Amino acid sequence: MAKLLENIRSPADLKNFSREQLEELAGEIRERIIEVVSRNGGHLASNLGVTELTLALHRTFDFSRDRLLWDVGHQCYVHKLITGRNADFDTLRQAGGLSGFPSTKESPYDLFDVGHAGTSIATAVGMARGDAIMGRDSRVVALIGDASIVNGVAFEGLNQAGTLKRQFLVVLNDNSMGIAGTQGGLASHLARFRVSSLYEEMKAKVKRRLPKVPLVGKGMFDALDHLKEGLKATMSPHRIFEQLGFLYFGPVDGHDLPHLLDLLDLLKDVKHPVLLHVHTEKGRGAPFATSDPCAFHSPSPFSIDGEKATILKKGRKSWTTAFADAVIDIAKADPRVFVLTAAMPDGSGVAKIRLVLPEQCLDCGIAESCTVDIAAGMARAGLRPLAAIYSTFLQRAFDQVFQEVVLQKLPVGFCIDRAGLVGSDGPVHHGYLDIAYMRGFQHMVVMAPADEPELNAALRFGLTLDVPFALRYPRDTVPDELGEAPAFELGQSRVVREGPDATILAYGAEVPHALQAAETLAGEDVFVSVVNARFAKPIDEDMVTTAITRGEPVVTVEDHSVAGGFGSAVLESANRLGLPTDAIIRLGLAQEKFYAHGSRAGQLAEAGIDAAGIATAVRRAVRAAREGRMADAVNIPERVRREVTGSPGYGQRAVARDPGRPRGTS
Repeated sequence: MAKLLENIRSPADLKNFSREQLEELAGEIRERIIEVVSRNGGHLASNLGVTELTLALHRTFDFSRDRLLWDVGHQCYVHKLITGRNADFDTLRQAGGLSGFPSTKESPYDLFDVGHAGTSIATAVGMARGDAIMGRDSRVVALIGDASIVNGVAFEGLNQAGTLKRQFLVVLNDNSMGIAGTQGGLASHLARFRVSSLYEEMKAKVKRRLPKVPLVGKGMFDALDHLKEGLKATMSPHRIFEQLGFLYFGPVDGHDLPHLLDLLDLLKDVKHPVLLHVHTEKGRGAPFATSDPCAFHSPSPFSIDGEKATILKKGRKSWTTAFADAVIDIAKADPRVFVLTAAMPDGSGVAKIRLVLPEQCLDCGIAESCTVDIAAGMARAGLRPLAAIYSTFLQRAFDQVFQEVVLQKLPVGFCIDRAGLVGSDGPVHHGYLDIAYMRGFQHMVVMAPADEPELNAALRFGLTLDVPFALRYPRDTVPDELGEAPAFELGQSRVVREGPDATILAYGAEVPHALQAAETLAGEDVFVSVVNARFAKPIDEDMVTTAITRGEPVVTVEDHSVAGGFGSAVLESANRLGLPTDAIIRLGLAQEKFYAHGSRAGQLAEAGIDAAGIATAVRRAVRAAREGRMADAVNIPERVRREVTGSPGYGQRAVARDPGRPRGTS
């Protein structure tokens, strides 16, 4: 017998299904999601939890004309399957395949490319007002879940939504979890209500009274108001939302599909902002996910054996784990070190630290701005806080970094995970800009380690500073150790390979790629120096001066936008020093390009900052220099040469090419 899911081409097909068939379809959808995510990785538990809710919404509303706004976006897999993308679902999160988030390129049912929390209500308010002004009568639904309701932007959206004089439905998917357990006072308040006996009493009363409620006109609104007033004794959270201008209903069982259909049909045309509080179980239908929803929030590929699943771990240690190990070692010896994160304890490594040092960790929930402010308060009180936040999410706290940390000159450390290209999560999660905005702040020290020993050394150095510092590292495994990692010194680079034909100034995680490129080029009789820059601010001006005054091409490479990044810092330094910049070639992420989801290795290759891409750029630059097409770039004024401190090479064993020897020899 053909599966129901295979016959769905659009949500309109759901209208032809009986309620019993919809229940069967929910089971098929869960099987499909588990099957694909077990191979490709992805957001599992949250999508299993919203299956019935998503079906009920698409059955009740017509989102070809109505509006469905997703929060965070990673709960959209069921939505993708029933909006014509089931045939391509095997390509989820793969290069050239479906995104793991809503994508405006994929479907008209996706209204925003969204991957950050707290935005759905505010963007829905904007669409509601825009549609009204344009004369459209589209219904508007904002689905917010995975703890996004505790985000400050979500509350700002609720405040604006309460002023609307039209239909507007917010569905609060309350699954007790975000990426980790929901944090904060509101979360505790909702949890107390969920687990009380009043929850089942509320559900029973709504079911009894629904058949008596008229479905149209003022009578429906009056009946809803009467129903609401009659149930106030059992609706503990209603006061918060009603004070913001909403009619509040719930919590209701998010897996009781018939009840959801009845209630949504009742609420869909209410000419007033309504908040429907739906309780779902994260990981529903997969016992291994319900028992450990944190581990199966966004797992890498996994194997299934009955009701058990094993996440397939990579053989090498990740940068995140290396960070956690370094902090544990440091914080054990210094009780002033305190680690904060914003709802990402597992992804940032804080969960591992918390197991060992629970009194020196805090998860602030999906509240990056608040997290930074708390860190500032801790620093003012004498602690040495480390804010471990993904690069893409730290952007949300830009103002707090300046106002509460930089302006006060407080020693807060920003440990920036997922810096640069992040692979399968794609553009919503790439860390394009952290070097640019961090190095623009006064007093901020901006660093990047090249391997695990350097990560440890950089952390230890940062914690000695009396000013804020930023430390970036990628979503990747740590490379083989590059040898001895001497202590960091402010603004000092390291030479890790010497050669006369060109210089690669590599920043952070790009150092191993630069060394691989240099090895490749050596096989072609092109010998290049590789410098581990370590700092983007303060930039090592001796490094810049020496590189340029050698009179050979200089290539900067970074896993960051070429606009405002490390290469820009090198150019600015050269300008300050009165040095020519024509021979400087900057490699990094293209300024006007979004890099689609896929493997990180593939994205690095696309950006030209893997070993092959770096070798190609250096090869072309050296060829151009040898052909005289970079004559102006390498024509360094003799005055500048004389002013360079020390020899024309690097370090204590500088390489100066003998003019009588052919190029490419050392």
